[in-house]
Amino acid sequence: QVQLVESGGGLVQAGGSLTLSCAASGRTFSDYVMGWFRQAPGKEREFVAALRWSSGYTWYSDSVKGRFTISRDNAKNTVYLQMNSLKPDDTAVYYCAAYSSTILKFPRDYRAYDYWGQGTQVTVSS
Repeated sequence: QVQLVESGGGLVQAGGSLTLSCAASGRTFSDYVMGWFRQAPGKEREFVAALRWSSGYTWYSDSVKGRFTISRDNAKNTVYLQMNSLKPDDTAVYYCAAYSSTILKFPRDYRAYDYWGQGTQVTVSS
């Protein structure tokens, strides 16, 4: 049973940094794509970043490119989202998600993902 558990959210001032973690368990993820999405109140779920576990290839949304970095630790089966230069617009619940990359899907599309974590709140104050 695949389980994704996010941690690391919190309250930070604009310009600050946070690192989110997504601990993955239940299988090996070497053939998976791992993604981060976010959802602010009253808004649709938004793609943030994704990573192909086997190659380390990454995708980013234009809104976070250059500020956020997605990475993984194979030994810990954990995916990270390093967030720098945070803005109030980054305030949202952040979700970790995963899908098998053996099936051709679009990593920017939340409908591609089969597994989701419970989310972690990130609040950026101005």
